[in-house]
Amino acid sequence: MTTNLILTNSLEEISEFVTLLVIFIIVIGITYFSIRIVGNIQKEKLGRGNIQILETQKVSNTKYIQIVRIGKKCFAIAICKDSISYLCEVDEGDLQFNTDSSISKSSAESFKAIIDKFKKDKPED
Repeated sequence: MTTNLILTNSLEEISEFVTLLVIFIIVIGITYFSIRIVGNIQKEKLGRGNIQILETQKVSNTKYIQIVRIGKKCFAIAICKDSISYLCEVDEGDLQFNTDSSISKSSAESFKAIIDKFKKDKPED
């Protein structure tokens, strides 16, 4: 009789765990698809306007220089923590955009080298 009681409790615990796991997976799935939908809507809104950020360069922790296209003109602006300053107008013909993916490959290789270094330094158990 106690064996049946223990078996019944175990089955109830397993079923509760499986139910909780299924609910968790459903919530994660809903969250994932919601974020994708909202992201696509925001991307469409940003893409149809007259203002487009062409390039951003970080100068320090809270300071950036951006090249922005407004209509048919391009401008360089400085963005700080509490302000945005106009730097100059830029001729779009003078701009060079890097379409080569060698930068991302080299940064990925350097990241891999760092990870390999930490793996080698890790003490064996």
